[in-house]
Amino acid sequence: MFRTLESNPDVLLPDCGDAVKPEASPTARALLALELIQGSPGITADGLAAKLGVSERAARRYVGILRQAGIPIESVRGPYGGYRVGRGLRLPPLMFSATGALGLVMAVLDGHHDASDPTDPVGSALGKIVRALPEPVAAQAEAVRRTTAPAPDRAAARPDPGTTAALVQACSNHRRVRLDYRSAAGSEWVIEVDPWAVAMLEEHLAVGWEYDVEVVIDAPVDTAGRCLPRALGRLEPIDAHTARLVGSTSNPVWYAGRLAEIPAPYRIVKCPELQQAARVIGQRLLAATESPPGQV
Repeated sequence: MFRTLESNPDVLLPDCGDAVKPEASPTARALLALELIQGSPGITADGLAAKLGVSERAARRYVGILRQAGIPIESVRGPYGGYRVGRGLRLPPLMFSATGALGLVMAVLDGHHDASDPTDPVGSALGKIVRALPEPVAAQAEAVRRTTAPAPDRAAARPDPGTTAALVQACSNHRRVRLDYRSAAGSEWVIEVDPWAVAMLEEHLAVGWEYDVEVVIDAPVDTAGRCLPRALGRLEPIDAHTARLVGSTSNPVWYAGRLAEIPAPYRIVKCPELQQAARVIGQRLLAATESPPGQV
């Protein structure tokens, strides 16, 4: 289970919050005000001022700038009032933080398998959104778009956009990050990785869990590698026709299910817990082929 991600003292991770730089221009602050109003409909003038780090009078002035630009900012008086973006003839600019943009890209890719294809209608629409983003945010979103894949298990936990943003930024800047893990059994450890070395990072994810695993696969290492996620462990050749998978897991049932997807014979030579999980899965599969009582 992934728990936290922290930076080393010399590692810079992206700031995806609402912090406003002191030197920001009135135009920049007006656009930030628009983002805040879009994200928090009903935000009050004093709440807007607090977020922008300015006086309430200045916050009202930025709202005025938006209105002069043709953006329909509505205001409602009373205890439940505040600012919100109304409907008008002009579409207001879409404002995304890096985390929000990555969350959108990840959701689209997860729900639509061809969203990374620019010739696909959904992929084309996603590309337009990415191109409209500021360059630093667009670069992170495009990196995720190029390298991600939809999770086959709809019940599986999805990556956190904030964590993804931190890893993508660390990859772009070649910064080392510290990963803090806690397994379902309660074991905890910390590792430092270079996230731009993706294959090495995935191999690290299969190291240090409760149950050490060794599997011999009757297939060349290149063939076996195309069938197995690298996160399962390290593949190494035994000979020209056989490969060895070395890794670890805290969930033998899950691991056995991934091994069952290998289209080649294999033998679990280490880890009794994994062997037992494989037996249970095998018995369930065999039972599924049996005819109900009374039928031939």
